[in-house]
Amino acid sequence: MEAAGAAAVPLVPFREFVVKVHSRCDLACDHCYIYEHADQSWRRRPAVVSDAVAERFARRLAEHAATHRLPSVTVILLGGEPLLAGPERLRTLCAALTRALDGVSALDLRIHTNGLRLNTAFLDLFDAYGVKVGVSLDGDRAANDRHRRFANGRTSHPRVLAALALLGQDRYRHLYQGLLCTVDVENDPLAVFDALIALEPPRIDFLLPHATWETPPARPGGRPEAYARWLLRVFDRWEARGRPVPVRMFDSLLSTLRGGPSLTESLGLAPTDLVVVETDGTLEQADSLKTAHEGAAATGFDLFTHTFDEVAAHPGIRARQAGLAGVSAACRRCPVVRSCGGGLYAHRYRAGSGFDNPSVYCTDLRELVDGVEARTARTAVAPESADPAVRAASQQELTRVLLARLHADLGLTGAAGEDWHRSWELLTAVEAAAPEALDAVLAHPYTRTWLLSDLDSLGRGRPPGTAPARRLSALAAAALVRGGGRPEAVATVVHRGGELYLPTLGLLRTDGLRDADADADADTEGGAGRAEIRATGTGFRVREGRTERGFGLSEEGPRWQPVRRWPGGGQGAPPMAVEDLDPLRDCFSRPPRPRLTEAEAAHWQRRVGAAWELLHRTVPGLARETAAGLGTLTPLGDAGAAAGAAGAGGAAGAGRCGPGVLGVPYAADVRGTALALLTGRRRAELRELTEVADLYALDGEWLHASPWRERPVPVSELLAEVYVRVAAERYRRSEGRGGGGGDGAGDGAAIERALDRVSGAAELTVSGRAVVARMRREFESGW
Repeated sequence: MEAAGAAAVPLVPFREFVVKVHSRCDLACDHCYIYEHADQSWRRRPAVVSDAVAERFARRLAEHAATHRLPSVTVILLGGEPLLAGPERLRTLCAALTRALDGVSALDLRIHTNGLRLNTAFLDLFDAYGVKVGVSLDGDRAANDRHRRFANGRTSHPRVLAALALLGQDRYRHLYQGLLCTVDVENDPLAVFDALIALEPPRIDFLLPHATWETPPARPGGRPEAYARWLLRVFDRWEARGRPVPVRMFDSLLSTLRGGPSLTESLGLAPTDLVVVETDGTLEQADSLKTAHEGAAATGFDLFTHTFDEVAAHPGIRARQAGLAGVSAACRRCPVVRSCGGGLYAHRYRAGSGFDNPSVYCTDLRELVDGVEARTARTAVAPESADPAVRAASQQELTRVLLARLHADLGLTGAAGEDWHRSWELLTAVEAAAPEALDAVLAHPYTRTWLLSDLDSLGRGRPPGTAPARRLSALAAAALVRGGGRPEAVATVVHRGGELYLPTLGLLRTDGLRDADADADADTEGGAGRAEIRATGTGFRVREGRTERGFGLSEEGPRWQPVRRWPGGGQGAPPMAVEDLDPLRDCFSRPPRPRLTEAEAAHWQRRVGAAWELLHRTVPGLARETAAGLGTLTPLGDAGAAAGAAGAGGAAGAGRCGPGVLGVPYAADVRGTALALLTGRRRAELRELTEVADLYALDGEWLHASPWRERPVPVSELLAEVYVRVAAERYRRSEGRGGGGGDGAGDGAAIERALDRVSGAAELTVSGRAVVARMRREFESGW
């Protein structure tokens, strides 16, 4: 596994601003990163932020937010102890920020305090400006007193509890942001957690104590995973109690394990978007860097002479925005790096190599991620990856979401005309009267092709013209006919070029259907026109102008060609539609065949039936899996593709379409058709799964050696390749044993190497790992 070549990292605007409003503290915590670690620059700065710094910061922030059109910004008031600044100083700053951001960006104001001075005067001020309050507390009294004492050694615990009681009152409860707890492995983890939960915080943040390779964390007994074990005991209690409160560290791990984003700077690969404003207006990187060495957080910039964009371009800031490229080589090879992100940047420091190292908590982070995954894998796996029925329901919902999105986007761009709105109203009526009829046309695989194509056009700024209204009107008409319709219900369809395709039903040729009066009203461009369709129960009637004709759904003639339907039967051949009419079926790597003649259709049906029999004779389990969810076949052209069907790539394809369809080479022989059905369905199944479940994240950030490619490939390609080849290898081996003409020789050794590589891919989510594990069991069983 190697990192892909990283392009230049774009500038990431700041969205989080830490303001040091007071640089001194009224506690003497021995684990404080400001006063007890390498950087002592606080001694050279003013104790409190000035009005001039406050005003300048407000203007710079508004400028930055406007330049980058930021919908919101977060400002955290910090110290030292920020409450030492007093209510009036804090009011001046809050007022300046509120004025400057008015009409520019939403302002999320927060303060983090030890709580000792929190009183109604501060809370009334915070209420006026919407300032959320976070409080530091390390647990019960025994745990908190281990580090968080006054300079004379007195406990701070009772005063913090009093502050939290005030903050928890009904009139201030909405300001309560949560509790921050620094982990000490000598404290009882369950006592700490229970004490914090008893205070009913909206959220808990557990932080590893700041440490580097030069000043490593305390490890009683020398256990390299002590912090992971401590946190996992808390996780187990959190789970047992039903996750009563969000815990940011745990929520972040659960998110990244499922393919989602990191929720904290200390974990994950998300780029940092934080900058620190010191009391004198100096602009610095994250405060945690002060644990590394003197000046580690410095940028050389300040509010009075530099913009925030200049700070965002600083090499130190950029290094923490590089994602995967910003972690050490050892981290890039680690399968959990997407969740741990190499740990907090400051915790990687070692003299001589700087920050190009794994975290000093590397062993803890690996065990923590693995521990959380092991404890939650069963419930975290997306149900779509194990249950075809759930996957089918999610796919149907996805189509509906895409249709709703197209409707909204056409409305926003003004491209939804009268024809579109008329058809939309009819669809709504059909859904109320015959929802199964609408479900059937939405499930037509090329409905998805249409939706994706038109959404792409809109996304590229190219309005798709009248095409959306034509397809929607045909879809509404097909749903009306399938549902039987009321006699008075009418679908007005838009057609062009003398043909009208009704999804799932067939192709209507309108040439000669219109009379002379209708022709006078028709669009001249491309022979476009409108017709009215009514359902008759056994078919439909079409009226254009003064001409009206009736058609039976299964009666083929010169003007109506129904979609052919094969009943299936024999050795497991499923019933399915042969879709050789839909104009959108040209979405495969090979062109579709034109409409098959009756003789061609009968010949192909026999060949496909023989292919199903071969599959059921050699790999009955895989044959049943292949048939599951498959409802449509589209014959593809290019007779030369038959030989290619014998490879894992095959000539069958899923195309850019909805679920349940395969494009299969018309000219392939029985053996080639069998393998094309098998491998094509596998490819389609994986694509359908990735559309509704996250199997991997950050695809392309890493490249993996593939036994079948000259160059490394992204995990998506390697997974797809091995997913298909496992099934193809089972077929080859079974065919060889069964005397079906196969030689039994395949690429089993290559598949095993690929499985090993993809199993260790950091991109995989919990669901992705479950899919790979299932593949491995499939590969290892049966021979």
